[in-house]
Amino acid sequence: MTSCFNGGTGWPEPVVRVQAVSDTCGDTIPERYVKPLSERPSLSPAAADGAGGGPNIPVVDLSMPDADATSQAVAAACREWGFFQAVNHGVRPELLRRARAAWRGFFRQPAEVRERYANSPATYEGYGSRLGTAKGGPLDWGDYYFLHLLPPSLKSHDKWPSLPASLRETTEEYGEEVVQLCRRVMRLLSTGLGLEAGRLQAAFGGEGCEGACMRVNFYPRCPQPELTLGVAAHSDPGGMTMLLVDDHVRGLQVRSPDAAAGEWITVDPVPDAFIVNMGDQIQVRARGTS
Repeated sequence: MTSCFNGGTGWPEPVVRVQAVSDTCGDTIPERYVKPLSERPSLSPAAADGAGGGPNIPVVDLSMPDADATSQAVAAACREWGFFQAVNHGVRPELLRRARAAWRGFFRQPAEVRERYANSPATYEGYGSRLGTAKGGPLDWGDYYFLHLLPPSLKSHDKWPSLPASLRETTEEYGEEVVQLCRRVMRLLSTGLGLEAGRLQAAFGGEGCEGACMRVNFYPRCPQPELTLGVAAHSDPGGMTMLLVDDHVRGLQVRSPDAAAGEWITVDPVPDAFIVNMGDQIQVRARGTS
């Protein structure tokens, strides 16, 4: 269990890696990770619907030959849910598997190797285990690695892990392809909203000037998953998130668009799909330009 401070800009208390907690806590998680009853994972029937033919977020085939139909499908999914699963998106399944394997390899490194890249609240870039800086605040059950991809002025390969040996090259290739996919979805959404194809891209600074980052989440074994969350309920503050999930683990929940019900729906992931999430900034910019 390791402290992580960075001069005068460090964390307000020692940072404990959830991976270390998982290895030592036995059958009971520490109180710091127990969520209030109202914030715990949904165990209602709605949470199980994703695997049983019930409500689920839309699936959009990005290989449809009709570009207008694709744009309208993207726009409709974003209006109703703010989420969709993108299939046939053009990023090679082989690259997705390599990216997953490379980062699993990092989290399997000895603790002293991982700690070389420990982050701080100054930038959050690097290996981390908490996002909030309030001393004594509740904690999520997960570790992560955060990297800047764009703009080039923020990108520093020195902050990218050197082990496993394939990680930097694989992450570079993966990042480039996912950024291109984000730009494509941005164009489709703009067109689907009745705007010029480049309108939303321009609102974020134009191609090459936008910001892009990558966060890899690692969720260790949890003996009491009903009491905690890997990531607490939130909306994404950026423009768009491309989420690559584990095809074999159903964990992501999204709020039903039926505000009256307010149910959380467990997403049933399509193999090799990206789950696309419209963030707060897209919502604001789309309203301002429509």
